[in-house]
Amino acid sequence: MFSSDAVRHALDVSPDALVFIDGEGRIAFANRQVRSLFGYEPDALTGQSIECLLPERFRRRHVAHRRDYFGSLRLRPMGVGADLFALRRDGSEFPVEISLSPIESGGRTLVAAAIRDATERRNAENELKRLRAEADRANQAKSRFLATASHDLRQPLQVLAMLNGTLRHHVSPFGNEALQEQDHAITAMSRLLNALLDISKLESGAIKPDITDFEVSALFAEMRVEFGALAASKGLEFSVQAQPGQYIRSDPALVSQALKNLIANAIKYTQRGWVHMTSHPTGDDLVRIEVRDTGVGIAAEQLPLIFDEFYQIGASDPATKEGYGLGLSIVQRVVALLGLKIRVESTPGKGSAFTIDLPASVQERRNLPQRPSGRVSPAVPEGRTTGRVLVVDDDPGVRKATSMFLRGEGYAVRAAESRDEAMRLMRRDPVIDVLITDYHLEAGATGVDVVAECRGIAGKDDLPAILLSGDTSSAVRAIGGDPRLRVASKPIDPDQLIELIAELCRSHAPPPT
Repeated sequence: MFSSDAVRHALDVSPDALVFIDGEGRIAFANRQVRSLFGYEPDALTGQSIECLLPERFRRRHVAHRRDYFGSLRLRPMGVGADLFALRRDGSEFPVEISLSPIESGGRTLVAAAIRDATERRNAENELKRLRAEADRANQAKSRFLATASHDLRQPLQVLAMLNGTLRHHVSPFGNEALQEQDHAITAMSRLLNALLDISKLESGAIKPDITDFEVSALFAEMRVEFGALAASKGLEFSVQAQPGQYIRSDPALVSQALKNLIANAIKYTQRGWVHMTSHPTGDDLVRIEVRDTGVGIAAEQLPLIFDEFYQIGASDPATKEGYGLGLSIVQRVVALLGLKIRVESTPGKGSAFTIDLPASVQERRNLPQRPSGRVSPAVPEGRTTGRVLVVDDDPGVRKATSMFLRGEGYAVRAAESRDEAMRLMRRDPVIDVLITDYHLEAGATGVDVVAECRGIAGKDDLPAILLSGDTSSAVRAIGGDPRLRVASKPIDPDQLIELIAELCRSHAPPPT
């Protein structure tokens, strides 16, 4: 077929098996690699139909494909996206990769088929699929564990917090001092648990971003309420400044989580001066949010370490011992999950600035929600209001401790362990001032269901309700938009619970006549 011995030699030493086919599908030439790949002597294949190298089940279909290819000759791989198999002389099948190339030889058109054994590649792909499936199952199991841990690990802390709040009214001044120390320990345990669970969820992939458009000023207002008192207790000025009508497109709950950690970190490391949070457009479809402080600052050699778990600047300084060095690690994970970047500028002794650039919203501003979804931090109310409260929680310890605490605060309390029991109590007497319910209840019921049904029985769509949850999943974090509903994480501080109840009752009270 080929007049040049050099050409034949070059074809024979090719690493792939080469087969040349004429327009009738007959083999005109096969190189030496055919022997090792198929078990045939090359000359024995000359004149044979190419279909003899295919499993029986593919032959009829291949004839049609072959004719179509000769009608539109071009260089291309064969069977793109399909699993190709060849047949050895001993009858065994094996996966192959085939590239087709038309050539002219002796006045006729042939097609050169370069054939390669794909067994190793296919085995590697199958092993990769198996490992990926195992990893997915492991992540799903970890996600289920974390969802359970988020709820179950917070329950005993919630019991301790409520019992602590109850005892404050029934002990001596010496006992009160002990309870205050115990309260600090409960708060520290809660803070560490929340941070560890947040990191675990971010690492496992259990948290998925829920991208939407929201207003920056509403997000900043939430920060002002949550951190104003904390900054004031240290004698710091805390301010937030955002341009009205400025919107960003991201996950509001995750952005809020990152900013809260940045602000808490700034307040922690600032002993005098101020902490400011600002936002402004950068001119390239981005909104830059900056948290700047007059704190201790960070030395240049420490900057690469500040996002590591448990790393704390000046850890030997008692003024900076509060916390566990997890806040910035959480921020870095959240920022990476959102596909963003965080930058740090700092001067020891003068302060630090953390900036995050977020994509600006391109939608019509008038159609966007007026505040981000997620937990609403209430303003601290003045005074205290008592009233009738329904507590719904399937954990008997939490249910009893919460009821005891509220009764000690002067509230009339009824308690239910399930949605069904709550409905029975409501039908018997639908008059309540506030509903307090856990998010996760028995048989797949949720606190959202309880709120809706209690409002229906009471005939009041604006019945005040507090939704407590130890679950920090996006489904819980995204609950919002109801001005008569507050969402709070377990364990909730007893004073915070009283503030929430008082605020809801006060804002729900009828105007004086």
